[in-house]
Amino acid sequence: MKSLLFLLVSFIAVSALLFGILMVSVPDGSILNLPINILQGSTFKDFQIPGLVLLLIIGGINIMAIFYNLQRAPSRYNWSMLGGFLVIGWIAFQIVFIKSVVWFNSIYLVAGVLIILISIQLKGKLLV
Repeated sequence: MKSLLFLLVSFIAVSALLFGILMVSVPDGSILNLPINILQGSTFKDFQIPGLVLLLIIGGINIMAIFYNLQRAPSRYNWSMLGGFLVIGWIAFQIVFIKSVVWFNSIYLVAGVLIILISIQLKGKLLV
């Protein structure tokens, strides 16, 4: 379970950092084949702000979760859960406010839910 948690958190962290960097560096979305018109009706004129959120908040928190998991810190499962909740919130925000639904959203939703459930399970074992 610990290995699966580490892999899932690492997947979220690396992809958030990579996509965040690409969205910030090319805010028109062309490098990722993201049409700018999917932002129509949202408060964003380009992908720079969403990219910063993805890079700094979602990527950053999940990097911290990786770090604390490697250190076997007592708070490692809290960081992992926070990262899981953030990725679920990120996808929910995309679906509700940006109206962007793509096939890989389901992969990130499942990963976020699994991260939370595994973290709860492993954290519970620390209490016993």
